[in-house]
Amino acid sequence: MTIPVTDRVASVERSKIRVMYDMAEESDDGDLVRLEVGEPDFDTPEHVTEAAFEAARGGATHYTSNAGLPELRRAIADRLGTDRGVHVEPDAITVTTGGMEALHLAMLAVAAPGEDVLVPTPSWPNYAQQARLADARPVEVPMPEEEGFDLDPDRVIEALSEETALVVLNSPSNPTGRVFDTDAVREVVDAAARHDAYVIADESYAALTYENEYRGIAGLVDRSDRVLTVGTCSKEYAMTGWRLGWLAGPETVIDHVTKIHESTTACASSVAQHAGIAALTGPREPIEAMREAFRERRDLVVDRIDGMPGLSCPRPEGAFYAFVDVSPLDGTSVDVAERLLKEYGVVVAPGEGFGDAGRGRVRISFANGMERLETGMDRLEKMARDELGR
Repeated sequence: MTIPVTDRVASVERSKIRVMYDMAEESDDGDLVRLEVGEPDFDTPEHVTEAAFEAARGGATHYTSNAGLPELRRAIADRLGTDRGVHVEPDAITVTTGGMEALHLAMLAVAAPGEDVLVPTPSWPNYAQQARLADARPVEVPMPEEEGFDLDPDRVIEALSEETALVVLNSPSNPTGRVFDTDAVREVVDAAARHDAYVIADESYAALTYENEYRGIAGLVDRSDRVLTVGTCSKEYAMTGWRLGWLAGPETVIDHVTKIHESTTACASSVAQHAGIAALTGPREPIEAMREAFRERRDLVVDRIDGMPGLSCPRPEGAFYAFVDVSPLDGTSVDVAERLLKEYGVVVAPGEGFGDAGRGRVRISFANGMERLETGMDRLEKMARDELGR
């Protein structure tokens, strides 16, 4: 029996990241090196967990306002201003169930059916799927591989039209780790504003940069009224399972976003919101320690790949991913990823899952311990030497 669903739901494809995750879960190999999912391997800082325990014990287990606890929204506004140079009022912030919901609510609020959502690629696959769920049309705009996939404003501007509702800018980038050039970002935001389009600034990895401190897109441009900033506690504070994020932007848009939020999840978890307050206002030492660990892991992975026959990758400037060129190996990146899992015991994400610009590449997450990363790199190198005869 065929169960009818809407075209927008039928058009959504499963992420190849999660496909590889499921293959790994079903594997009988108990020694897989799991490098496919972008999840910090650290525990949530103790002071954050303790704050959540105390909140739950104290009875903070009820609905909050749809927009989120006022104290949390103030903490988000303060952190955005201090760390990112993005100055917003707490009333211009909605607390969401993870950054993923913030992205989805933004799409629903400002992308009308049939309008274009421009996505510089390679990119996280959920942008395209969320655009489809909003009945909008995702449009891939490939970035130049020879420039390490940095943002090419001319390519984005050429793709803009009167049908464009949104441009998604993810910096630092998942999957490339690229931090977009500041001047290029300004050009894209200005051009989008001239087309009456918004820019989603997905800054989920903003705290994880390795060369320079990251400045928020809304704090860099003249037309901040056209920027919707997405943030999350997931990556910076090792809080992926707490599902806590936010959307900040023009108050008129955020008011409508909160209205949608009211009809979907009502509010983010009350206990998670209290944990978020502790994370954003608490000591920074655990956060800096995690960033330094990721920097060391980045250096290990890049140095090892540089020494492998036929393989290469741009040096990530942020996030915790290496986007590795495996095109000298036989088959598509899906073929390579499946062989790497089944024959060598390493799980990675195929580049095709990040758009056409990702063909011939795999994404490696270095959000794993040094020992496991060394083992994973040993196995990847063995595959390269086995298959290329070097």
